[in-house]
Amino acid sequence: MRRPIVAGNWKMHGTRSENARLIEEVISRYPADPAAECIVCPPYVYLQEVGRLLRDSAVLLGAQDVCAEAQGAFTGEVSATMLKDVGCQHVIVGHSERRLLNRESDQLVARKFAAAQGKALVPILCVGEQLTDRESGRTREVVARQLDAILELCGVRSLASAVIAYEPVWAIGTGRNAAPEQAQEVHAFIRARIAARDATIAAVAPILYGGSVKASNAAELLAMPDVDGGLIGGASLKADEFLAILAAAGSR
Repeated sequence: MRRPIVAGNWKMHGTRSENARLIEEVISRYPADPAAECIVCPPYVYLQEVGRLLRDSAVLLGAQDVCAEAQGAFTGEVSATMLKDVGCQHVIVGHSERRLLNRESDQLVARKFAAAQGKALVPILCVGEQLTDRESGRTREVVARQLDAILELCGVRSLASAVIAYEPVWAIGTGRNAAPEQAQEVHAFIRARIAARDATIAAVAPILYGGSVKASNAAELLAMPDVDGGLIGGASLKADEFLAILAAAGSR
């Protein structure tokens, strides 16, 4: 059985004092032996401090991005070695905002995925379509292309130590979210595409949903058989909301 995972992507939010209050509230109410795995992904500048705050708790630390290169003259970039050095266990790769705003190609995302795994970080691979893709019936085509870039560079076995997050771009930060049945359809498609190469890995690969997940809709989304948790944006900045989502994931 796949263990549910809830990952909070703080994006470009937070201050030292706000982070401390949020982490204190979350870990004080998050059980030591939780049913759902919890990951928080703060901005780079707060990783080490948030990691210190999480010490001795069951909450894991993740980063929001990683450089595809190991080291060198790449001003402003952060390597997988650096992330590992400050205590990260996970890292988001291919988030829709990076793909869109930073023009990250499928091939670059695949290289970042490989760089993360090369330093024993667990990549949280984001895939998903824009509204124009969905309206033109290209959801599966887009998701398949993004997933296949990983399979071609890293092989299907790489997904045995990774997390996949389906995030319909039209539902991120818009207040809209895919209906549970829409999310399930794409999650099942992703699992089937992996199964075509390795059914065993497909059966255990965690696939999260990301796109305006809130406490009010989490239980319904997480009840879907192929939805194994959530990649949470705005709601991860509010302890009550985030904890309610964690509780919904733990009771699925």
